[in-house]
Amino acid sequence: MKKYLAEAVGTMVLVLMGCGAAVSLGCTNADPETVVGTSFAFGLAVVAMAYTIGGISGCHINPAITLGVWLSGRMNSKEACGYMVSQVIGAIIGSAVLYVLTTSAGLEGTGANDLQANGAGTIPVLGGLLAEIFFTCVFVLVVLGATSKTNGATNNFAGLAIGLALVLVHLCCIRYTGTSVNPARSIGPAIFQGGTALANLWIFIVGPFVGGACAAGIWKALEK
Repeated sequence: MKKYLAEAVGTMVLVLMGCGAAVSLGCTNADPETVVGTSFAFGLAVVAMAYTIGGISGCHINPAITLGVWLSGRMNSKEACGYMVSQVIGAIIGSAVLYVLTTSAGLEGTGANDLQANGAGTIPVLGGLLAEIFFTCVFVLVVLGATSKTNGATNNFAGLAIGLALVLVHLCCIRYTGTSVNPARSIGPAIFQGGTALANLWIFIVGPFVGGACAAGIWKALEK
């Protein structure tokens, strides 16, 4: 149960800090500095949680990572399901706290993911889905590699490597979808924001899961 609690707390912090920064900074593609700030907020949240709960649960705080770890044979099905449920619960709690903060301060939004404007409307569904698949694949591949036993002493820096990888992924992907690469991170904020964020939520569940599965397959091929 400590592992599940750790995953819930870690995901809550990720959503509260990452999405909170996006709302506070007014993250928009028209202002590069807000994109950079939001990217680093998510990455730093992962680094902080990796060194806080990593020794307890491994600090997945992302169902796509848990899927990749499970497909790689590093955890059993029961534990994987428990992790995913805990992550979603944590994300909802984090989003609820953020919603209370923003509404009481007269701000709008919860940092929910959605298809971004592209000058002629919005990014097409296919474009958004492919972005989530590709960038999640890269991110989960980094996680699997950085935490692999074959890396020996470098495992001590896994949290830093993973956090920096998430910064990089956000810098590249915010332009398309606001960057999810994490179904739990998308579910929580979408529930409170509603609208198209909720209607397009399936993209941010299917995309990351497909990307996570692809990463597991790639890592198995590399590890052999």
